[in-house]
Amino acid sequence: MSLFKRKSQATTTQPKIVKFGTFQGVFTPTLLTILGVIMYLREGWLVGNAGLIGAFGIIGLACSITFFTALSMSSITTNIRIGAGGAFSIISQSLGLEAGGAIGIPLYISQTLAITMYVFGFREGWNWIFPEHPTLLVDIITFLLVFTIVNISTDFAFKLQYLIIAIIFASLISIVGALFTNELNYQFEWFGSYPGSPENNFSGANFWVVFAVYFPAVTGIMAGANMSGDLKEPRVNIPVGTLSAVLLSAFVYLGLAVVIALLATPQELVSNYNILIDKAIWPPIVLAGLLGATLSSAISSLVGAPRILMALGQNNILYKNELFTKVDRKGEPRNALIITSVIVFASLLLRDLNAIAPLITMFFMITYAMINVVVLVEQRLGQISFRPTLRVPIIIPLLGTIGCFVVMFIINLILGLVAMVIVLSTYFILLNKKLSTEGGDNRSGIFNSLAEWSTKMVNKLPEAKARSWQPNLLIPAESSNDLLRSYRVLYSIINPKGSIIVLGLTNKETDEQLEKRLKELTNYFMEQDVSARAAVINNVSFTAGLTTSIQSFKAAFFRPNTLFFSITDDTSKDKDIPALVKQAADNGMGGMLFVPYRKVGLGLEKTVNLWIYFNNMEPTFDHRIKHINMALLIAYLLKHNWNAQLNIITVLTNDDHAFEEELVRAKIYMKKLKTFARIPADVNWHYVKMSNFKALDKEMPRADLNLFSLKGDMIDMARVRQRVASLETSCLFLLDSGLENALA
Repeated sequence: MSLFKRKSQATTTQPKIVKFGTFQGVFTPTLLTILGVIMYLREGWLVGNAGLIGAFGIIGLACSITFFTALSMSSITTNIRIGAGGAFSIISQSLGLEAGGAIGIPLYISQTLAITMYVFGFREGWNWIFPEHPTLLVDIITFLLVFTIVNISTDFAFKLQYLIIAIIFASLISIVGALFTNELNYQFEWFGSYPGSPENNFSGANFWVVFAVYFPAVTGIMAGANMSGDLKEPRVNIPVGTLSAVLLSAFVYLGLAVVIALLATPQELVSNYNILIDKAIWPPIVLAGLLGATLSSAISSLVGAPRILMALGQNNILYKNELFTKVDRKGEPRNALIITSVIVFASLLLRDLNAIAPLITMFFMITYAMINVVVLVEQRLGQISFRPTLRVPIIIPLLGTIGCFVVMFIINLILGLVAMVIVLSTYFILLNKKLSTEGGDNRSGIFNSLAEWSTKMVNKLPEAKARSWQPNLLIPAESSNDLLRSYRVLYSIINPKGSIIVLGLTNKETDEQLEKRLKELTNYFMEQDVSARAAVINNVSFTAGLTTSIQSFKAAFFRPNTLFFSITDDTSKDKDIPALVKQAADNGMGGMLFVPYRKVGLGLEKTVNLWIYFNNMEPTFDHRIKHINMALLIAYLLKHNWNAQLNIITVLTNDDHAFEEELVRAKIYMKKLKTFARIPADVNWHYVKMSNFKALDKEMPRADLNLFSLKGDMIDMARVRQRVASLETSCLFLLDSGLENALA
């Protein structure tokens, strides 16, 4: 019995995490954040400046941008399993944690400082009633009230908002009721003259100035989405709650504009920000609505901001992430709430945030823009994974994106650019953290779709492979050592734009060790920002497996263009390598034979010698040259990547009596080659007789790597090895595929 009793007690002590529905978790906080102080204090000024039609235009444009963003957000939330953090989760799942963090960190700061702005707004309304109350004391008490409400529980905070929303609607009834108690103005202006405001002594304004002042009234659509981790059904709650709140608030704003135009003249509207309080049937309820709106916005922001901070911590984006992820027994992010409250309290002491208030708006606008960008990208990719139950036309996120960025620069061009620089800087900082998530993101899908699109475009255009040639190497490997011993030369050749495909070949049925090791090595290449992939073919002989692979790659679009061999002291494959290189050439691939001199390796990586046999050269330059294209291109790459001295050594084959004549021809030819192949001016040119080859170590500069060109039908492995032994340096032998062109 005691066992069952203890079990029962344990069950009753489990934390009960409250989940919210559409009305309480999304609709109410979103609506209360939108219907804020600007509605009470600036909509009359808006109508007075722009006239009724102008006011409709400004309200309609502002609400349209917000509505497009709300539609985009609603669409994407019906397609993904949105986690905590609202916009942060949406952006991260599509564009990666770096992009999500770059938006999420400024968004959190903005959401936090917005609490201070709402507290200041509440204080201004309070001091209008009680001007004798100290402003700092009012700010502190107001924030302590907000903190206490949120600290009790989110459920309590949201239930309290029912009272506030009732007060706001009562205030709207009081304003509309004023139509029956005041003398109405039927001579209102359809199109205003934009006289300006008391602050600029009515020196004038324009459509966009008034729009910039009014636009923050329609923001706040993320209030519900920020609760994504605490909703019962985010895929349903966020779209229904957000869109309902946006549509209802638009209806209220448009209807209120008509009421305002009837209640007062344009002169009264632009000069008296409190016109709605003065004209209402019962002014105290309007004042209460104003105070309630600012208070509810502060509550919503203090509920939402810690959840963004918690989500950032859960994804290891911040420092000491575990500090931000802890929750209490009710599932509330207690530490994140305390940290947010400390920041708010510190900002209250600054007394005036007007200087950064527009920057806060910029971060909200960038967040809205990125939500639209996510949907725009997902729709354009056309992947089967994008199956939202609420699908919107692509014009919606496109207009939302354009609208958000345009509004940013209309409000403040300089601060808009500053905000973008901050976001981009945060993004690049986070790139260095190598963030990862189990759920992954859609960035690879984006680039895969771009690659597919590029493939289609390339197939439609004339071939220009010579101009776009980069070394893309196929490396056969029977062990990881085949890759390890040639790592330095491989990296020097393929950096920065080349790639490697490592093909593991084993006669075993499975070779998990080889597969694991090759993957580790290619991952290391990837960490050096070099494209690398590895695959293992089991139960095949080296020659048969490589032959089949060379032939199968011919059907691929992104295929290797060069077969790379790392030659060891083992001569057992010397009879097969020439045939394999020749077969690669027959299938449109070049060849590279790297023979390291094991006593030295690559030495200092400061000098490269390129050997050119003059008897192989054609006398004319007809768009291309033969046999030495790859050698010239690789020599240039090594010179660039090593910051090395390049020496071009021309070998003359005639005997002594014809040497001088051949030397003159060679110099003329090499001068043309230097011009057409755009060989750097600091290259050293040398000329040597074939008969003096054995004495080259005395006459020619010593190199860390020697490059030689090959002909497909003239590969002599014994001669290759002899060349390395005589020069006592590592050598790279290169065979053109016909696709390279050093003159292109």
